Amino acid sequence: MSNAATTRLSALAPRGDFPLLASHPTMHYLDSAATSQKPRAMLDALVGFYETVNANPHRGAYALSAAATDAYHDARITIARFLGVADADTLIFTRGTTESMNLVATSWGQSHVRAGDEIVVTAIEHHANFVTWQQLALRTGATLRIVELCDDQTIDLQALRDAVNERTKVVAITHVSNAVGAITPVSEVVRIVRSRSSAVIVMDGAQGVPHLPVHFDAMDVDFYAFSGHKMLGPMGIGGLIGKRALLDAMPPYQFGGDMIEWVLDTESTWNVLPHKFEAGTPNAADAVGLAAAVRYLQKLDITQVRAHELALLRIADARLRAIPGVTVFGPAAEYRSGVVSFSVEGVHPHDLATIFDQRGVCIRAGHHCAQPLMRRMGVSSTARASFYVYSDEDDVEALCAAVVEAQNVFATAS
Repeated sequence: MSNAATTRLSALAPRGDFPLLASHPTMHYLDSAATSQKPRAMLDALVGFYETVNANPHRGAYALSAAATDAYHDARITIARFLGVADADTLIFTRGTTESMNLVATSWGQSHVRAGDEIVVTAIEHHANFVTWQQLALRTGATLRIVELCDDQTIDLQALRDAVNERTKVVAITHVSNAVGAITPVSEVVRIVRSRSSAVIVMDGAQGVPHLPVHFDAMDVDFYAFSGHKMLGPMGIGGLIGKRALLDAMPPYQFGGDMIEWVLDTESTWNVLPHKFEAGTPNAADAVGLAAAVRYLQKLDITQVRAHELALLRIADARLRAIPGVTVFGPAAEYRSGVVSFSVEGVHPHDLATIFDQRGVCIRAGHHCAQPLMRRMGVSSTARASFYVYSDEDDVEALCAAVVEAQNVFATAS
Protein backbone atom coordinates (compact mmCIF):
# COMPACT_ATOMS: atom_id res chain seq x y z
CA MET A 1 0.00 0.00 0.00
CA SER A 2 1.57 3.25 -1.17
CA ASN A 3 1.54 6.43 0.88
CA ALA A 4 0.79 8.50 -2.19
CA ALA A 5 -2.26 10.69 -1.70
CA THR A 6 -3.81 9.44 -4.92
CA THR A 7 -3.48 5.76 -4.01
CA ARG A 8 -6.73 4.14 -2.97
CA LEU A 9 -6.82 1.42 -0.35
CA SER A 10 -7.63 -1.84 -2.11
CA ALA A 11 -8.93 -5.06 -0.60
CA LEU A 12 -6.51 -7.41 1.14
CA ALA A 13 -8.14 -10.45 -0.47
CA PRO A 14 -9.29 -10.47 -4.11
CA ARG A 15 -13.03 -10.01 -4.44
CA GLY A 16 -12.93 -12.73 -7.10
CA ASP A 17 -12.02 -15.28 -4.41
CA PHE A 18 -15.54 -14.87 -3.01
CA PRO A 19 -18.22 -16.22 -5.37
CA LEU A 20 -21.09 -14.21 -3.90
CA LEU A 21 -19.17 -10.94 -4.12
CA ALA A 22 -17.91 -11.75 -7.60
CA SER A 23 -21.48 -12.32 -8.78
CA HIS A 24 -22.62 -8.96 -7.29
CA PRO A 25 -19.93 -6.52 -8.46
CA THR A 26 -21.84 -3.40 -7.41
CA MET A 27 -22.68 -4.60 -3.90
CA HIS A 28 -20.84 -3.14 -0.91
CA TYR A 29 -21.02 -5.79 1.81
CA LEU A 30 -20.42 -4.07 5.16
CA ASP A 31 -21.96 -6.57 7.57
CA SER A 32 -19.02 -8.90 8.14
CA ALA A 33 -19.32 -8.59 11.92
CA ALA A 34 -22.60 -10.47 11.56
CA THR A 35 -21.29 -13.04 9.09
CA SER A 36 -18.41 -13.04 6.66
CA GLN A 37 -18.53 -13.94 3.00
CA LYS A 38 -17.03 -17.29 1.99
CA PRO A 39 -13.97 -17.86 -0.20
CA ARG A 40 -14.04 -20.43 -2.97
CA ALA A 41 -11.32 -22.43 -1.19
CA MET A 42 -13.60 -22.96 1.80
CA LEU A 43 -16.61 -23.85 -0.33
CA ASP A 44 -14.55 -26.33 -2.33
CA ALA A 45 -13.33 -28.02 0.86
CA LEU A 46 -16.85 -28.26 2.20
CA VAL A 47 -18.25 -29.79 -0.97
CA GLY A 48 -15.13 -31.92 -1.36
CA PHE A 49 -15.75 -33.64 1.95
CA TYR A 50 -19.20 -34.74 0.85
CA GLU A 51 -17.99 -35.74 -2.60
CA THR A 52 -14.91 -37.73 -1.55
CA VAL A 53 -14.96 -38.90 2.09
CA ASN A 54 -18.58 -38.64 3.19
CA ALA A 55 -19.00 -41.15 5.99
CA ASN A 56 -19.56 -41.02 9.74
CA PRO A 57 -16.26 -40.39 11.55
CA HIS A 58 -15.22 -42.68 14.41
CA ARG A 59 -18.02 -45.19 13.77
CA GLY A 60 -16.97 -47.39 10.85
CA ALA A 61 -14.19 -49.96 10.47
CA TYR A 62 -13.89 -49.36 6.74
CA ALA A 63 -11.65 -47.16 4.64
CA LEU A 64 -14.15 -44.41 3.84
CA SER A 65 -15.02 -43.90 7.50
CA ALA A 66 -11.32 -43.87 8.37
CA ALA A 67 -10.76 -41.16 5.75
CA ALA A 68 -13.59 -39.08 7.22
CA THR A 69 -12.11 -39.55 10.68
CA ASP A 70 -8.70 -38.38 9.46
CA ALA A 71 -10.20 -35.31 7.76
CA TYR A 72 -12.08 -34.37 10.93
CA HIS A 73 -9.00 -34.92 13.10
CA ASP A 74 -6.77 -32.92 10.77
CA ALA A 75 -9.26 -30.04 10.76
CA ARG A 76 -9.15 -29.87 14.55
CA ILE A 77 -5.35 -29.74 14.54
CA THR A 78 -5.27 -27.00 11.87
CA ILE A 79 -7.73 -24.80 13.73
CA ALA A 80 -6.10 -25.42 17.13
CA ARG A 81 -2.68 -24.41 15.82
CA PHE A 82 -4.12 -21.25 14.28
CA LEU A 83 -5.48 -20.32 17.71
CA GLY A 84 -2.25 -21.07 19.56
CA VAL A 85 -3.49 -24.27 21.19
CA ALA A 86 -0.83 -26.97 21.60
CA ASP A 87 -3.26 -29.59 22.96
CA ALA A 88 -5.75 -29.90 20.09
CA ASP A 89 -8.04 -32.15 22.13
CA THR A 90 -8.93 -29.15 24.28
CA LEU A 91 -10.66 -27.60 21.26
CA ILE A 92 -14.30 -28.67 21.43
CA PHE A 93 -16.35 -28.20 18.29
CA THR A 94 -19.72 -26.52 18.91
CA ARG A 95 -22.25 -24.69 16.76
CA GLY A 96 -20.54 -21.42 17.65
CA THR A 97 -19.89 -18.92 20.41
CA THR A 98 -23.41 -19.01 21.83
CA GLU A 99 -23.39 -22.77 22.33
CA SER A 100 -19.87 -22.59 23.72
CA MET A 101 -20.95 -20.10 26.38
CA ASN A 102 -23.94 -22.23 27.28
CA LEU A 103 -21.69 -25.29 27.50
CA VAL A 104 -19.45 -23.60 30.08
CA ALA A 105 -22.35 -22.14 32.06
CA THR A 106 -24.20 -25.47 32.13
CA SER A 107 -21.33 -27.89 32.65
CA TRP A 108 -18.86 -25.89 34.72
CA GLY A 109 -21.21 -23.22 36.07
CA GLN A 110 -23.92 -25.41 37.52
CA SER A 111 -21.28 -27.59 39.18
CA HIS A 112 -19.36 -24.75 40.79
CA VAL A 113 -21.55 -21.66 41.27
CA ARG A 114 -23.66 -21.45 44.41
CA ALA A 115 -25.74 -18.90 46.32
CA GLY A 116 -23.47 -16.22 47.71
CA ASP A 117 -21.01 -16.49 44.84
CA GLU A 118 -20.56 -13.67 42.36
CA ILE A 119 -20.44 -13.63 38.55
CA VAL A 120 -18.86 -10.64 36.84
CA VAL A 121 -19.83 -9.51 33.34
CA THR A 122 -19.46 -6.15 31.63
CA ALA A 123 -22.03 -3.78 30.18
CA ILE A 124 -20.59 -4.19 26.68
CA GLU A 125 -21.27 -7.91 26.32
CA HIS A 126 -23.23 -9.60 23.54
CA HIS A 127 -26.38 -11.21 24.92
CA ALA A 128 -24.77 -14.64 24.51
CA ASN A 129 -22.18 -13.66 27.13
CA PHE A 130 -24.59 -11.68 29.29
CA VAL A 131 -27.91 -13.48 29.43
CA THR A 132 -26.18 -16.87 29.82
CA TRP A 133 -24.57 -15.75 33.09
CA GLN A 134 -27.55 -13.69 34.18
CA GLN A 135 -29.69 -16.81 34.01
CA LEU A 136 -27.09 -18.93 35.82
CA ALA A 137 -27.09 -16.36 38.62
CA LEU A 138 -30.89 -16.54 38.81
CA ARG A 139 -30.84 -20.35 38.92
CA THR A 140 -28.16 -20.62 41.58
CA GLY A 141 -28.79 -17.56 43.73
CA ALA A 142 -25.43 -16.07 42.82
CA THR A 143 -25.03 -12.30 42.41
CA LEU A 144 -24.48 -10.86 38.94
CA ARG A 145 -22.15 -7.88 39.00
CA ILE A 146 -21.97 -5.64 35.92
CA VAL A 147 -18.77 -3.72 35.20
CA GLU A 148 -19.58 -0.30 33.80
CA LEU A 149 -17.88 1.41 30.87
CA CYS A 150 -15.85 4.52 30.16
CA ASP A 151 -17.31 7.31 28.06
CA ASP A 152 -15.81 5.79 24.88
CA GLN A 153 -17.55 2.44 25.51
CA THR A 154 -14.39 0.67 26.65
CA ILE A 155 -14.33 -1.44 29.80
CA ASP A 156 -13.59 0.60 32.93
CA LEU A 157 -10.63 -1.30 34.38
CA GLN A 158 -10.97 0.38 37.76
CA ALA A 159 -14.59 -0.75 37.89
CA LEU A 160 -13.38 -4.27 37.05
CA ARG A 161 -10.91 -4.10 39.96
CA ASP A 162 -13.72 -3.01 42.25
CA ALA A 163 -16.03 -5.79 41.05
CA VAL A 164 -13.67 -8.77 41.38
CA ASN A 165 -13.09 -10.22 44.85
CA GLU A 166 -12.69 -13.52 46.68
CA ARG A 167 -16.37 -14.36 46.11
CA THR A 168 -16.05 -14.05 42.32
CA LYS A 169 -16.40 -17.42 40.60
CA VAL A 170 -16.66 -16.33 36.96
CA VAL A 171 -15.50 -13.31 34.96
CA ALA A 172 -17.14 -13.39 31.51
CA ILE A 173 -15.77 -10.80 29.14
CA THR A 174 -15.60 -10.09 25.42
CA HIS A 175 -12.36 -9.96 23.45
CA VAL A 176 -13.84 -7.51 20.94
CA SER A 177 -17.24 -5.82 21.10
CA ASN A 178 -19.53 -6.73 18.23
CA ALA A 179 -21.52 -3.51 18.69
CA VAL A 180 -18.81 -0.82 18.73
CA GLY A 181 -15.63 -2.79 17.99
CA ALA A 182 -13.85 -1.92 21.26
CA ILE A 183 -10.88 -4.24 21.86
CA THR A 184 -10.38 -5.53 25.39
CA PRO A 185 -6.84 -5.24 26.83
CA VAL A 186 -6.70 -8.95 27.59
CA SER A 187 -3.41 -9.07 29.48
CA GLU A 188 -4.49 -6.26 31.80
CA VAL A 189 -7.87 -7.87 32.45
CA VAL A 190 -6.23 -11.20 33.24
CA ARG A 191 -3.73 -9.54 35.57
CA ILE A 192 -6.53 -7.79 37.48
CA VAL A 193 -8.64 -10.93 37.83
CA ARG A 194 -5.75 -13.22 38.81
CA SER A 195 -4.51 -10.76 41.43
CA ARG A 196 -7.88 -10.49 43.15
CA SER A 197 -9.57 -13.88 42.84
CA SER A 198 -9.42 -17.50 41.73
CA ALA A 199 -12.26 -16.88 39.28
CA VAL A 200 -12.56 -18.68 35.98
CA ILE A 201 -12.14 -16.30 33.03
CA VAL A 202 -14.47 -16.94 30.09
CA MET A 203 -13.77 -14.95 26.94
CA ASP A 204 -16.13 -14.32 24.03
CA GLY A 205 -13.85 -14.43 21.01
CA ALA A 206 -16.48 -14.29 18.27
CA GLN A 207 -15.12 -10.95 17.07
CA GLY A 208 -11.56 -11.60 18.19
CA VAL A 209 -10.52 -14.62 16.13
CA PRO A 210 -11.49 -13.18 12.71
CA HIS A 211 -9.55 -9.96 13.22
CA LEU A 212 -6.71 -10.34 15.73
CA PRO A 213 -3.93 -12.84 16.44
CA VAL A 214 -5.14 -15.24 19.14
CA HIS A 215 -2.71 -17.40 21.14
CA PHE A 216 -4.84 -19.19 23.72
CA ASP A 217 -1.99 -20.92 25.53
CA ALA A 218 -0.32 -17.56 26.17
CA MET A 219 -3.44 -15.63 27.17
CA ASP A 220 -4.09 -17.33 30.54
CA VAL A 221 -7.85 -17.25 30.13
CA ASP A 222 -9.67 -20.44 31.11
CA PHE A 223 -12.19 -20.69 28.28
CA TYR A 224 -12.28 -19.02 24.86
CA ALA A 225 -15.24 -19.28 22.47
CA PHE A 226 -15.45 -18.47 18.76
CA SER A 227 -17.67 -18.85 15.67
CA GLY A 228 -16.60 -20.10 12.26
CA HIS A 229 -19.02 -18.07 10.15
CA LYS A 230 -17.40 -14.77 11.17
CA MET A 231 -13.94 -15.94 10.02
CA LEU A 232 -14.74 -17.03 6.42
CA GLY A 233 -16.03 -20.45 7.55
CA PRO A 234 -19.43 -22.14 7.41
CA MET A 235 -22.39 -21.25 9.57
CA GLY A 236 -23.19 -23.69 12.35
CA ILE A 237 -19.67 -24.50 13.52
CA GLY A 238 -17.35 -22.90 16.03
CA GLY A 239 -15.55 -23.94 19.11
CA LEU A 240 -14.72 -23.76 22.76
CA ILE A 241 -11.12 -23.92 23.93
CA GLY A 242 -10.57 -24.73 27.58
CA LYS A 243 -7.77 -25.57 29.94
CA ARG A 244 -7.48 -29.34 30.12
CA ALA A 245 -7.75 -29.60 33.89
CA LEU A 246 -11.09 -27.78 33.82
CA LEU A 247 -12.48 -29.72 30.85
CA ASP A 248 -11.42 -33.06 32.33
CA ALA A 249 -13.24 -32.29 35.57
CA MET A 250 -16.44 -31.00 33.93
CA PRO A 251 -19.48 -33.26 33.44
CA PRO A 252 -20.81 -33.72 29.89
CA TYR A 253 -22.99 -31.03 28.41
CA GLN A 254 -25.11 -33.42 26.31
CA PHE A 255 -25.52 -37.18 26.15
CA GLY A 256 -25.57 -39.58 23.22
CA GLY A 257 -23.32 -41.33 20.79
CA ASP A 258 -19.53 -40.89 20.73
CA MET A 259 -19.31 -39.21 24.13
CA ILE A 260 -19.62 -42.42 26.14
CA GLU A 261 -17.06 -45.01 27.17
CA TRP A 262 -19.32 -47.63 28.77
CA VAL A 263 -23.08 -47.75 29.22
CA LEU A 264 -24.24 -50.06 32.00
CA ASP A 265 -27.84 -50.52 33.08
CA THR A 266 -27.55 -48.14 36.01
CA GLU A 267 -24.65 -45.85 35.10
CA SER A 268 -22.37 -44.71 32.30
CA THR A 269 -18.79 -43.52 31.94
CA TRP A 270 -17.54 -40.86 29.58
CA ASN A 271 -15.14 -40.75 26.68
CA VAL A 272 -11.93 -38.72 26.71
CA LEU A 273 -11.55 -35.18 25.37
CA PRO A 274 -12.71 -33.83 23.02
CA HIS A 275 -15.35 -36.52 22.48
CA LYS A 276 -16.89 -36.11 25.95
CA PHE A 277 -18.40 -32.81 24.82
CA GLU A 278 -19.26 -33.73 21.22
CA ALA A 279 -22.32 -35.93 21.52
CA GLY A 280 -23.89 -37.26 18.34
CA THR A 281 -22.72 -37.31 14.76
CA PRO A 282 -20.00 -34.66 14.44
CA ASN A 283 -20.26 -31.73 12.06
CA ALA A 284 -17.24 -33.03 10.18
CA ALA A 285 -17.84 -31.34 6.84
CA ASP A 286 -18.13 -27.89 8.40
CA ALA A 287 -15.00 -28.56 10.48
CA VAL A 288 -13.15 -29.33 7.25
CA GLY A 289 -14.57 -26.16 5.71
CA LEU A 290 -13.51 -24.11 8.72
CA ALA A 291 -9.98 -25.53 8.50
CA ALA A 292 -9.87 -24.40 4.86
CA ALA A 293 -10.98 -20.92 5.94
CA VAL A 294 -8.18 -20.91 8.51
CA ARG A 295 -5.63 -21.82 5.84
CA TYR A 296 -6.94 -18.95 3.71
CA LEU A 297 -6.50 -16.54 6.64
CA GLN A 298 -3.03 -17.90 7.29
CA LYS A 299 -2.01 -17.09 3.72
CA LEU A 300 -3.28 -13.54 4.17
CA ASP A 301 -1.52 -13.30 7.59
CA ILE A 302 -3.79 -12.30 10.46
CA THR A 303 -1.51 -9.40 11.38
CA GLN A 304 -2.06 -8.02 7.88
CA VAL A 305 -5.82 -8.53 8.33
CA ARG A 306 -5.65 -6.28 11.38
CA ALA A 307 -3.52 -3.68 9.59
CA HIS A 308 -5.88 -3.61 6.61
CA GLU A 309 -8.98 -3.17 8.75
CA LEU A 310 -7.34 -0.46 10.82
CA ALA A 311 -6.44 1.49 7.68
CA LEU A 312 -10.02 1.26 6.40
CA LEU A 313 -11.43 2.12 9.80
CA ARG A 314 -9.34 5.28 10.05
CA ILE A 315 -10.60 6.44 6.65
CA ALA A 316 -14.22 5.62 7.44
CA ASP A 317 -14.05 7.13 10.92
CA ALA A 318 -12.64 10.43 9.65
CA ARG A 319 -15.06 10.74 6.73
CA LEU A 320 -18.14 9.90 8.77
CA ARG A 321 -17.21 12.31 11.54
CA ALA A 322 -16.81 15.03 8.93
CA ILE A 323 -20.48 14.69 7.93
CA PRO A 324 -22.65 17.06 10.02
CA GLY A 325 -25.19 15.22 12.17
CA VAL A 326 -23.24 11.95 12.36
CA THR A 327 -22.17 10.53 15.72
CA VAL A 328 -19.60 7.72 15.80
CA PHE A 329 -19.54 5.49 18.89
CA GLY A 330 -16.66 3.61 20.44
CA PRO A 331 -13.00 4.35 21.15
CA ALA A 332 -10.35 5.68 18.79
CA ALA A 333 -9.68 3.53 15.73
CA GLU A 334 -6.49 2.08 17.23
CA TYR A 335 -8.57 0.46 19.96
CA ARG A 336 -11.31 -0.87 17.69
CA SER A 337 -11.69 -3.74 15.28
CA GLY A 338 -13.03 -3.08 11.77
CA VAL A 339 -16.39 -1.80 13.06
CA VAL A 340 -17.86 1.68 12.86
CA SER A 341 -21.09 2.08 14.80
CA PHE A 342 -22.87 5.38 14.23
CA SER A 343 -26.10 7.34 14.27
CA VAL A 344 -27.41 10.07 11.98
CA GLU A 345 -29.42 12.86 13.53
CA GLY A 346 -33.07 12.69 12.56
CA VAL A 347 -32.83 9.32 10.78
CA HIS A 348 -33.62 6.02 12.47
CA PRO A 349 -30.96 3.34 11.91
CA HIS A 350 -33.52 1.02 10.32
CA ASP A 351 -34.41 3.74 7.81
CA LEU A 352 -30.72 4.21 7.12
CA ALA A 353 -30.31 0.52 6.40
CA THR A 354 -33.26 0.58 3.99
CA ILE A 355 -31.92 3.56 2.05
CA PHE A 356 -28.42 2.08 2.04
CA ASP A 357 -29.76 -1.18 0.63
CA GLN A 358 -31.22 0.73 -2.31
CA ARG A 359 -27.67 1.87 -3.06
CA GLY A 360 -26.26 -1.64 -2.74
CA VAL A 361 -24.71 -0.95 0.68
CA CYS A 362 -25.31 -3.71 3.23
CA ILE A 363 -25.08 -2.64 6.88
CA ARG A 364 -26.60 -3.80 10.15
CA ALA A 365 -29.07 -1.67 12.10
CA GLY A 366 -30.44 -2.44 15.56
CA HIS A 367 -29.23 -3.09 19.09
CA HIS A 368 -26.72 -5.73 17.88
CA CYS A 369 -27.70 -8.14 20.68
CA ALA A 370 -26.23 -5.65 23.14
CA GLN A 371 -29.20 -3.93 24.78
CA PRO A 372 -27.41 -3.18 28.09
CA LEU A 373 -24.76 -1.33 26.08
CA MET A 374 -27.34 0.59 24.03
CA ARG A 375 -29.04 1.80 27.22
CA ARG A 376 -25.75 3.12 28.52
CA MET A 377 -25.11 4.88 25.21
CA GLY A 378 -28.53 6.52 25.44
CA VAL A 379 -29.84 5.04 22.18
CA SER A 380 -32.13 2.17 21.25
CA SER A 381 -30.05 1.17 18.25
CA THR A 382 -27.22 2.18 15.94
CA ALA A 383 -26.17 1.67 12.35
CA ARG A 384 -23.11 -0.54 12.06
CA ALA A 385 -20.73 -0.96 9.15
CA SER A 386 -18.08 -3.65 9.47
CA PHE A 387 -15.09 -4.33 7.26
CA TYR A 388 -13.13 -7.45 6.45
CA VAL A 389 -10.44 -8.76 4.12
CA TYR A 390 -12.47 -8.13 0.94
CA SER A 391 -13.41 -4.54 1.86
CA ASP A 392 -11.78 -1.54 0.17
CA GLU A 393 -11.94 2.23 0.00
CA ASP A 394 -14.77 2.09 -2.54
CA ASP A 395 -16.89 0.53 0.20
CA VAL A 396 -16.10 3.45 2.50
CA GLU A 397 -17.03 5.97 -0.18
CA ALA A 398 -20.30 4.17 -0.88
CA LEU A 399 -21.08 4.16 2.85
CA CYS A 400 -20.51 7.89 3.25
CA ALA A 401 -22.42 8.73 0.08
CA ALA A 402 -25.36 6.69 1.37
CA VAL A 403 -25.34 8.65 4.64
CA VAL A 404 -25.57 11.95 2.75
CA GLU A 405 -28.33 10.61 0.51
CA ALA A 406 -30.32 9.47 3.55
CA GLN A 407 -29.97 12.92 5.08
CA ASN A 408 -31.18 14.50 1.84
CA VAL A 409 -34.16 12.15 1.66
CA PHE A 410 -35.29 13.03 5.17
CA ALA A 411 -34.57 16.73 4.70
CA THR A 412 -36.79 16.73 1.62
CA ALA A 413 -39.51 14.75 3.40
CA SER A 414 -39.60 17.22 6.27
